[in-house]
Amino acid sequence: MKKIRSLAFAGLFVLSAAHATTITENFTNNPSQDGWQTFGDTNLFQWDSTNQNLDVTWDSSQTNSYFYHSLGTILATDDDFSVEFDLQLSDANATGSFELAVGLLNLSDATSTNFSRPLGSTPNLFEFDYFPNGGYGPSIDASMADMTVTATNESDFYFAYDNLPLAIGVTYHIILTHVAGEPTISGEVLTNGQIYTSLPNVYAGPITDFRLDTVAVISYSAAGDTYGDSILAHGTVDNLVVTLPPPPVQNLTGAFSNGLWQAQFISRSNWLYTLERTTNFVSWTDVSAAASGNGTNLFLPDTNAPADNGFYRVRAGRP
Repeated sequence: MKKIRSLAFAGLFVLSAAHATTITENFTNNPSQDGWQTFGDTNLFQWDSTNQNLDVTWDSSQTNSYFYHSLGTILATDDDFSVEFDLQLSDANATGSFELAVGLLNLSDATSTNFSRPLGSTPNLFEFDYFPNGGYGPSIDASMADMTVTATNESDFYFAYDNLPLAIGVTYHIILTHVAGEPTISGEVLTNGQIYTSLPNVYAGPITDFRLDTVAVISYSAAGDTYGDSILAHGTVDNLVVTLPPPPVQNLTGAFSNGLWQAQFISRSNWLYTLERTTNFVSWTDVSAAASGNGTNLFLPDTNAPADNGFYRVRAGRP
């Protein structure tokens, strides 16, 4: 008897339709058990089990280093999303102009050897930056870079900012927001529930599109900085929340229709979907052409289903 099975997988990543649309981390448990990982210098990020937060050292003398977690999706300019977290600094010393950062990035780009904040080769960023006063005055920024930013094309950068300091020992709540379809980023910094700044100044570099797949606490390297800029800062990050759009595959089911087995699910516009099949969970085969999402029900048939067992998943990717 023919046996067909469906799996509620959406990949390039794995994401079930039942997943919530937020990622939250209050560090009450060891974050390494919740999917958090470290790239670069692992000593820069330490879980404080007593105070239930993340101790962070931002040290530009080290390599690019990230304490990060996958979003389980890929964000682009057509998405609504936000990032918020608590930040408290115990010290922050800079020479020249150099930042500490928390936000969203594209992990493949950010871990490549040519990714450099000093050289401006930083595609696909959405982040909070604080520049302590290293001789040019302090600056609080909400920064966004599109897909095309390289060392020879630094212009596609957008940031909102205010030339204010972050006081040592004060807990700030930072909120970064992106509105679907807008080439902008907005930010708010609050203390004790009151707005400290809404970052009223804007540098409106042209933003086309971006691809973000990871939330991270970020310590950038100063390697390649020709001005001698640097930072060494210590502090804590806590109560991090990333609010995401709906997953790209929702309500996935499979059934026969007119003798053909097909997957049915609610899709999203600006995504591409391919039905994949396996009989052994070792290798997967595309059994449908890539189909564009339509924002409603999408059907992907297998026109040549196997005679016995078959297991299916839907691969979702950004064009």
